[in-house]
Amino acid sequence: MTAGGLLAVSDLSRREFGSIVRRAVSIRRRGAGGMPLRGKTLAMIFNKPSTRTRASFEAGMAQLGGHALNLEPQSMQTSRGESAADTARTLSRYVDCIMARVYGHGEIEEMARHSSVPVINGLSNTHHPCQALADFATILDRKGRMDRLDIAWIGDGSNVCNSLIEACALAGSRIRVATPAGLEPDGRVVSAAGGSVELLRDPAEAAAGADVVATDTFSSMHSGSSRLKKLSPKYRVTEAIMSASAGDSIFLHCLPAKRGVEVDASVIDGPRSAVWDEAEYRLHAQKALLLYLLGRRERRRTPSRAADT
Repeated sequence: MTAGGLLAVSDLSRREFGSIVRRAVSIRRRGAGGMPLRGKTLAMIFNKPSTRTRASFEAGMAQLGGHALNLEPQSMQTSRGESAADTARTLSRYVDCIMARVYGHGEIEEMARHSSVPVINGLSNTHHPCQALADFATILDRKGRMDRLDIAWIGDGSNVCNSLIEACALAGSRIRVATPAGLEPDGRVVSAAGGSVELLRDPAEAAAGADVVATDTFSSMHSGSSRLKKLSPKYRVTEAIMSASAGDSIFLHCLPAKRGVEVDASVIDGPRSAVWDEAEYRLHAQKALLLYLLGRRERRRTPSRAADT
């Protein structure tokens, strides 16, 4: 990524990850301070439907003094065959940053290769780094730390799961992932995470003593009755699963949620649920990420004092 965007959590260093997450918490509590992105423009490309990603990026840019352009696929030349590369080359001449929500991860990689401005992965079939930033901002806010925590993931080894595994590795926490056979997270992500991740089959074993229990909708990236049969009801987060976790554990779900499928209503609407804080943190995490990426770009553009003398 020549323009320094964010396609996966692993693009960040441990220091960068921690800095963005802590800034998100600070923004929620104290605001961003003025309008630091005045005059900046974000292009938003949505090849997939979106509620939280679109609203949080658009509201975030407005609240920071910038502007967001919403580009629907049917209104773009990509609908007539223009490549992701040419789209990125063109948009780079108009805007300061590009965020794209796509199907194949290769599409966002192609955009990043040909963009001269930062490209943010708003979601692909392999990674959802913005969600992981919001998740850890929620965890930091609720738990007071990001490291030395036990996190349980129950359900599909999805793009959200992949990004949470990468985030745990950077944060210094452990994650136990319980999935059915054939629905494990990406093997490359698991291998890179090393000892910070453990793959299991039993949801109760994954949840045992966990500080955080997390899941995702069972139909976010895939469909088909056979997939749902593998996941439901065994991998639904129930009161019994939460009882196996630590007494002060919290529940996370990236939304949209299907009550009675991947989680019981009593869990997502109950006292341990941090889901609505998590949803709100999408806004603050997007702000923190935009400030980091665009601030870094400005620093690279500005000559040092030494160069002026």
